[in-house]
Amino acid sequence: MRIFLSSIILLALQTVAIAQKKAPDWVKVTDDAGWQARDSQGELVYDDRLWIFGGWFGSYEAPPRDVWSSPDGKEWTLVTREAPWIHSDLSMALTFKNRMWFMGGWYNGRLEGHSASNQVWSSTDGDEWEQATDDAGWSPRIAAGAVVFDDKMWILGGTENYYFGDESSLTNDVWCSADGEHWEQVTESADWSPRAYHQAVVLNDRIYVMGGGNYVPEYQAYNDVWSSADGKTWRQETDAAPWHARLWFSATTYRDRMWVVGGWSNDPSTNWGDVWYSADGKEWKQLESETTWKERHEHSVFVFQDKLWVAGGHAQPLSSEVWSLDIPADWFDDK
Repeated sequence: MRIFLSSIILLALQTVAIAQKKAPDWVKVTDDAGWQARDSQGELVYDDRLWIFGGWFGSYEAPPRDVWSSPDGKEWTLVTREAPWIHSDLSMALTFKNRMWFMGGWYNGRLEGHSASNQVWSSTDGDEWEQATDDAGWSPRIAAGAVVFDDKMWILGGTENYYFGDESSLTNDVWCSADGEHWEQVTESADWSPRAYHQAVVLNDRIYVMGGGNYVPEYQAYNDVWSSADGKTWRQETDAAPWHARLWFSATTYRDRMWVVGGWSNDPSTNWGDVWYSADGKEWKQLESETTWKERHEHSVFVFQDKLWVAGGHAQPLSSEVWSLDIPADWFDDK
């Protein structure tokens, strides 16, 4: 009887300990990374460094074309002030086959001469860039999902129009390439609805697409999650994750889980500062840290030096902060 009661007490104490487990805190690495505060920049990890490309300063000016890198998130080096690509707002960036890749994007804000791109560029040093193609085959677009999967680069969805409101340009097509020059359309119409400003990640040999929607003329946001083993056949993991439907958020894979970080929604109009994670796309938990960054959208998220990182974004005002989060591999209780 005493052994039975002791087991019950031990189980109860363990349950309380799990419920009270404190989430790791974010650490501010720098208030000012050295690059001008911005959002919508491209980002990736390459050659043991963090990299950012271009982005957005304002709606009535051409986007920046600068490239910056850092070995630690604190000290940043300007690699070039004017890269040859010009469509650097809401572009897609990937690390693939030991090169940095820069694709798509928007040029010139609301000014005359604005356009989206379907160009593809690559570089091994961030200074010298080679154009793989002037026309990738997929329609010019911004804010698409982009992943590396099955030894190929993948582009998923996106839109050709940013400020000017043409819903017909929203896509749910899926394309892949093994070299950046030649692209194959895997499907013209995936099972998830046409969208932009969403995110895509890879986990457990599947591509996941989540959230996003449309900005103008009619705002629409989603919090659904879909996955595929081949980019063509998709299954819905959930039609409504517990995180609020949103655009302009960031996502990545860290500690064998997918993460949704920040973003913006218009019902009500607000930035988000929440962080969610899931091992399967169905069940999600919120990471509630006591110390964290201010709510923001179109920020960069990296996985680097075994940590999760947040940089820049629109935090009202634009930000050039860098934050990091170190979560022990054995901290989780969701598996």
